[in-house]
Amino acid sequence: MGTAAMQPLGCVRSLSVELDANRAWGAYTSGELLRGRVRLELRGTLRLRALEVQARGRATVHWLESHSVGLNTVYRDYTAYQTFLHRRCQLVLDNGEVTVLQAGRHEFPFTFQLPETLATSFEGKHGNVRYWVKAKLRRPWATVKKVKKEFTVIEPIDINTPALLAPQAGAKEKLARAWYCNRGQVSVTAKIDRKGYTPGEVIPIFAEIDNCTSRAVVPKAAIIQTQTFIARGTKKQKKSVVTSMVGDSIAAGKREVWHGRALKIPPVGPSILQCRIIQVEYSLKVCVDIPGMSKLLLELPLVIGTIPLHPFGSRTSSVSSQYSVNLEWLSSIPEQPEAPPEYSAVVSGSDAEQSLAPPCRSDLGSILEGPFFAYIQEFRFRPPPLYSEVDPNPTSDHIRPRCMTC
Repeated sequence: MGTAAMQPLGCVRSLSVELDANRAWGAYTSGELLRGRVRLELRGTLRLRALEVQARGRATVHWLESHSVGLNTVYRDYTAYQTFLHRRCQLVLDNGEVTVLQAGRHEFPFTFQLPETLATSFEGKHGNVRYWVKAKLRRPWATVKKVKKEFTVIEPIDINTPALLAPQAGAKEKLARAWYCNRGQVSVTAKIDRKGYTPGEVIPIFAEIDNCTSRAVVPKAAIIQTQTFIARGTKKQKKSVVTSMVGDSIAAGKREVWHGRALKIPPVGPSILQCRIIQVEYSLKVCVDIPGMSKLLLELPLVIGTIPLHPFGSRTSSVSSQYSVNLEWLSSIPEQPEAPPEYSAVVSGSDAEQSLAPPCRSDLGSILEGPFFAYIQEFRFRPPPLYSEVDPNPTSDHIRPRCMTC
């Protein structure tokens, strides 16, 4: 009882964790050193038993599903965790003795080596990937005082690899029917020059749309983000339209050709492909709205990376060892960015897997959580080369253009 009286609970003015800024935007990558200090400011003398600091990082997935059993509603919990970082360091060792600190400011530096493999920080509807440093101050006859500081991790993805530099192409066709009558066929062929891109780049879309029906159709293109959460062998998905565009209406019996139609990538978070319970994937979807029936949809996979295309390099080898992560767009993220429209808000009913309607400004009112977002309005990134939508060597009307997948 006497010791507790000698230990005033209010002698700690402040306890904080500060991290050394390794970059202007404060993001870390795997394998780096995480340096910082614990700051302790005291009003009076403090009897200290131990001071510990921990570096933690993990992915968390959680959602509830309900179903009725008779008159009752039963909820089933889906939860999963994956740990990426768990380090600790004793700044003041707990050896059974008491350390006395005088009034004033005290600093305790620390250093942690980050693992070679981490997942990018992420905040989603049913899960997240978070990293933090926590300090614990232990005093005799007093509760443990804690403080936590979060930090951001970006796992590098180098698009200068053969798999991500390979062209992506596909073709789809659909027979338009109404009351069991054949009204013609709609076909779409599309190609992009590679699979991997970085935020701020323009994707030139080469496509050919044939409308052999008796009604006008409208082509569209969009980048879709798919978040997948996995727990107890069950998957939960959320889709968002990152950006989109609408092409010109194609009259009955006509053909439309896109000679590198430009679709710019906003500053989205990179793909997350190595986490066991959370995945973030992207795709380019080209679709054709056909009146009176479901859409014709063609999907090409995308990977959003962090290391941009080597301006002088070969398309057959990786240069990841020569380049650091390019994350200039992080510094332009506003504190309260506008959210993308929900995929379900853009796509409704039976067309949930077919529609690519462009997002409306009225659907962009909510605020996303966390350090990475599916859509951000403003960003600063060196502009890519311009692509012309006018073919410098147009083909004759009597000659059918070569198939884009050839």
